Amino acid sequence: MPARTTNVKVVTIALFIATFMSAIEGTIVSTAMPTIVGDLHGVSLMNWVFSIFLLTNAIATPIYGKLADQLGRKRVFIFGLGVFTLGSLFSGMSGRMETLILWRALQGVGAGVIMPVSFTIVADMYPFQKRADVVGLLGSAWGIASIVAPLLGGFIVDQLSWHWIFFVNVPIGLVTIGLIAWFLVEPAAKRSTHIDYGGVFLIAVVLLAIMYLFQLLGENPLHWLMMAICVVVAIVGMLLFIYQERRAVDPIIPLSMFKQRTFVTQNLIAALISGFIFAYEVYLPDWTQGILGLPATMAGFAITPSSIMWIIGSFWTGKLLAKFRPQLITYLSLIFIGCGSLASVLIPISTPFWAFFIISGVMGVGFGLCITNASVTVQNEVAQDQIGVASSFNTLSRTLGQTLMISIFGIVMNTTMLHGVHSHPQTNMKLMNELINPQTAKLLPAHLIPQLREILYAALHNVFLVAGLLVVATLVVNWFDRKART
Repeated sequence: MPARTTNVKVVTIALFIATFMSAIEGTIVSTAMPTIVGDLHGVSLMNWVFSIFLLTNAIATPIYGKLADQLGRKRVFIFGLGVFTLGSLFSGMSGRMETLILWRALQGVGAGVIMPVSFTIVADMYPFQKRADVVGLLGSAWGIASIVAPLLGGFIVDQLSWHWIFFVNVPIGLVTIGLIAWFLVEPAAKRSTHIDYGGVFLIAVVLLAIMYLFQLLGENPLHWLMMAICVVVAIVGMLLFIYQERRAVDPIIPLSMFKQRTFVTQNLIAALISGFIFAYEVYLPDWTQGILGLPATMAGFAITPSSIMWIIGSFWTGKLLAKFRPQLITYLSLIFIGCGSLASVLIPISTPFWAFFIISGVMGVGFGLCITNASVTVQNEVAQDQIGVASSFNTLSRTLGQTLMISIFGIVMNTTMLHGVHSHPQTNMKLMNELINPQTAKLLPAHLIPQLREILYAALHNVFLVAGLLVVATLVVNWFDRKART
């Protein structure tokens, strides 16, 4: 899409707003969840409020990517935003936990459009080298959201009600739809009218089985029979999907893309590093709150430098892509991420708060380099009419990487803490939960706090150690990308 046919700046702002709205959703709902549970009385169903959003989001992502290539970016993006806005409206109107879960599913279906189609629109509007800057700007919305969401969520719940956690998306969604409808101009183009319904159904089944399997991994006790069923369904579904895509006129995910080594390796790298980012953004605040005893607002600022340096790393990526192969840029990014990861593993329990600013900033540069490089490179590896599919698959890779590691990190954290409390008879998991919350930590017996902090330190150390293995795995995967850019 020629830049002269649209107001690029306004469209970019609209894409950032949409990305931020999607990014803030998970954390802001987490902040309001205690109040929601108290009002709707559904504590046993609480996890599904989050899980169903992830499930439907992941399933919808590759479908939107293909439809954006077939039907046009504008109409697909507006449709998805409309579904997200409608889901938000009805979520806020929910009077039962079951109803909230239903509308969160619809909200997730709409949210699946935001990242892949946003990146596709960016690819249409900007040249290759400039694209990295904008992709990095959009990516930084996730880091900013992780800081803003707890503050905004707490304010809304205290001053209004939990319903407004969802209602606030409605005017923002409508404004964003208006900006896209008015300023995004797509030239007329011949597009395929063949929709791969069989592929859509099968990829939905496969992703549903995989995502549900990841959810089951985090439960205690493990449901072995259901996990086995998910594995069988995922394998059989994948085999049928491959068969379907080979015979489809216009497959939803063209298998030819996977013949390109750089495409495959960069998507694997995006999945691995996205899993690492999750460990850092979720568990570092646990350290600053539980071990250092800082309030939640201060703890959130520990990861602020990464959001800032992420943008700088992205701008740097744009310049490097003009001169170097993606493999070399990934190696450079892993120097920064590896240093931050090693520091996270080695730092003692007495580490001061300011040290986390340095670790956060160093890793932020690496995140900006790595994720932006992967996002832009996978687009450049495919034909123009496959950019939407490539962008959506990259987003899906990142989602699957994070979702899998959510479960693994949770298992590592809980197993280590259980071992710790069993070794100290005066402690228990209830006290551990109270330690992580600065408000309840003040009420703990003073003589137990050092022991509890040692247990938490050991658990976080193991989480960061497992996260470090992801960096090593990324190095191995990147080594296979030896093909020179064309």
